[in-house]
Amino acid sequence: MDSTRVTEQPTSFERPQPGVDPVDPRGALLRTPAAPLTSGAAALPAQARSAGETPSGTSVTPGGAAGPEHSQPAAAEPDNHRPRPAPEAIPAQPGIDPERSGPGGQDRRTGQPSPLGRPTPMRRDGDRLRFVGAATRRIARGIDLDEIVMGLCRATVPTFSDAILVYLRDPLPVGDERPTGPVVLRLRRTDRIPEERDTEGGFAPVLQPEPSELSTLTAELCEVRPGGALAEVLRGVRPVFADAPAARAALPELLGENGEAVIPAGQRAILAPLRGRRRVIGAAVFLRRPERLAFEADDLLIAAQLATHSALGIDKAVLYGREAYIADELQRTMLPETLPQPTGVRLASRYLPAAETARVGGDWYDAIPLPGSRVALVVGDVMGHSMTSAAIMGQLRTTAQTLAGLDLPPQEVLHHLDEQAQRLGTDRMATCLYAVYDPVSHRITIANAGHPPPVLLHLGGRAEVLRVPAGAPIGVGGVDFEAVELDAPAGATLLLYTDGLVESRLRDVWTGIEQLREKLAATAQLTGPDHPPPLEALCDEVLDMLGPGDRDDDIALLAARFDGIAPSDVAYWYLEPEEMAPGKARRLARSALSRWDMEELTDSVELLISEVVTNAVRYASRPVTLRLLRTDVLRCEVGDDVPQLPRLRQARATDEGGRGLYLVNRLARRWGATRLSTGKVVWFELNRG
Repeated sequence: MDSTRVTEQPTSFERPQPGVDPVDPRGALLRTPAAPLTSGAAALPAQARSAGETPSGTSVTPGGAAGPEHSQPAAAEPDNHRPRPAPEAIPAQPGIDPERSGPGGQDRRTGQPSPLGRPTPMRRDGDRLRFVGAATRRIARGIDLDEIVMGLCRATVPTFSDAILVYLRDPLPVGDERPTGPVVLRLRRTDRIPEERDTEGGFAPVLQPEPSELSTLTAELCEVRPGGALAEVLRGVRPVFADAPAARAALPELLGENGEAVIPAGQRAILAPLRGRRRVIGAAVFLRRPERLAFEADDLLIAAQLATHSALGIDKAVLYGREAYIADELQRTMLPETLPQPTGVRLASRYLPAAETARVGGDWYDAIPLPGSRVALVVGDVMGHSMTSAAIMGQLRTTAQTLAGLDLPPQEVLHHLDEQAQRLGTDRMATCLYAVYDPVSHRITIANAGHPPPVLLHLGGRAEVLRVPAGAPIGVGGVDFEAVELDAPAGATLLLYTDGLVESRLRDVWTGIEQLREKLAATAQLTGPDHPPPLEALCDEVLDMLGPGDRDDDIALLAARFDGIAPSDVAYWYLEPEEMAPGKARRLARSALSRWDMEELTDSVELLISEVVTNAVRYASRPVTLRLLRTDVLRCEVGDDVPQLPRLRQARATDEGGRGLYLVNRLARRWGATRLSTGKVVWFELNRG
């Protein structure tokens, strides 16, 4: 053959040009010229040109040289000219394989002419190895289930097959768990050569209606019958040709009644079971069109490799999905599902994990209602953002809730948290900020254990970083914590956060705190000096200050809007523990209800106050406190110096007492008793008329 002739022959599978993904459809059907083309030559698929045609912009001279139109003929090359080697990783294939071609260019195996422009099988072991390597790398890149299945489809179509159907078990088993019930396969994904390349027929029958998707011809669900043909093929694990006796009986069971219409004749379909680490989890069907050469025996080995890598990847994805689900559930359990709605304060919160791949961490926040309409605001950060950090965080959060129920001062709460962290281990370190807000006195008491200081946004738009002693982190041991009491004016917003919001690799913590203060002030200016910004929108604006490189750690955010309780809505008295105390309490309550225009509640309030005060003065040795709060409900609180909490019990017919709490339970909207460091408080609430 003249070395100057341009010879084009498609490779057996998609062979990309340099820089092209080996399994990218755009790299399919490349030609391997025996001599270099001019720079202006354009590559066209071989199927699109008939014999004698050349690429656009080139012509074949009588001497066989190819060049641009109207150009001078190429200079004659010497007789000892050697063909230009093919690019790396693309095997040079002549137009006719000498090993399988007979006289006249006929295929020795079939006796038919070897047509140019049609896909030929992979003739070299190197071809198959390079294809399997590229395909398995693409499959392995996937993390979740859809990515792995899509990687299998894109790696094989159209390089190895013209279409593919992937069936997976529904539901997919996880790890060592034993699935119950029958084995059901669901069609997870189909893929095929695009319609513009499907010009000579496909897998659909001639009278197939639109759309011509494979999923419309095959069954979506398939139940694998024990002992059936499909079960036997899946148990065998090895891929089989569609014309094998076992596959001929198994494919109709897998594809459904109309599924046989998509199976070409001959060895142009392969059924490959997908076996994970412990069991068969699905099946894949590789299909070639009738005009394409049939699969060979070596193609079964390729199908086995693809099926094995895909099944192991699917197993990995299922396990990863289960771990992500467990992490989400753990984090959701550790953090409050909903925030309480205490009197005189509104709350909003946000939590962001460090990354999507690490959805749990040691950051937490909490809001705990306390006696006297107070509320405890807590935010903490355990070092790290792993499952261990989340577990330690859960224990510290539970301890903080228990200590808050005892109504201990903030510094005492941090002291006990420090002791608990030391019991958990020597390296269990955490920072925590604990604050108690009193809506009646409009004051807030804060204690800090190595945590970033809170920011207070005033009603006029001024943002202030509160001066709170930093203290040592929890877990250090042997340190004292100091609490400070500050004003909490109505309309102000307190922002508690973890260091992930203000510290990153790109900025230090104090620079981040200053940016946070400026962000709050700028946001408050948008709503004017007389109206604080909406709480939920304020949290979103704060998170918007994070840049692309600012997510190095978890972020917990708790915002509290102080509404407070006006002094005119509070009535407070001291009662001496004597027999006249219940009567005096009824008269004081009647006077307060009259002043608040709530006379319709007088009878119920007098009855319940009389019962609660009577129980208090019976055992108290110090003055009893009585407080009425008018908010959206009427709240009554009676405090004494006796730590024992009253219990609701069913009084017998012969008992003279024991019915006071029964009446409170029946008539009140809510009621409860809380132990204090100085005694207890019994409270109840009534709906306003």
